[in-house]
Amino acid sequence: MSRVVLMCGPAGAGKTTYAKQLENGGMTRLSFDVEMWHRGISTAVLRPEERADIEATLQQRLLTLVAEGRDVVLDFSFWSRQMREEWRRLLRPTGVVPETIYLATDRDTVLRRMRERRGDHSDDYALDESTVAHYFDHFEAPTPDEGPLTVIH
Repeated sequence: MSRVVLMCGPAGAGKTTYAKQLENGGMTRLSFDVEMWHRGISTAVLRPEERADIEATLQQRLLTLVAEGRDVVLDFSFWSRQMREEWRRLLRPTGVVPETIYLATDRDTVLRRMRERRGDHSDDYALDESTVAHYFDHFEAPTPDEGPLTVIH
């Protein structure tokens, strides 16, 4: 059975760095940011129809990879409990119970990392500090009752 990991944390938490380690270990990494970049979208703020189309594409890729028995890391923010549950519900018919890896990075570190971004590639989207602070302040941390959870400080 496939292993699926939901990377979880606000922008700048270190999700992509961790996800790339899993990718180097043999997992397939699916990323909203990479998909956006491939489509020529160079700003991290998506219109609702763009978000829905990218999400549908990534969901289909995930289901195909799981059907092939591949391990997948979803390199998204999974900023809300509702979003995490939607992806768990998608996987439920496959029998896969995804593991959430939450990078509990402090606010100052997140803000510093985001200030250093230049928007040069798909894993380097730049956001203004007020947007980053808003995302951090409204992030819904996962809890053990949601399913398998690893918290990294």
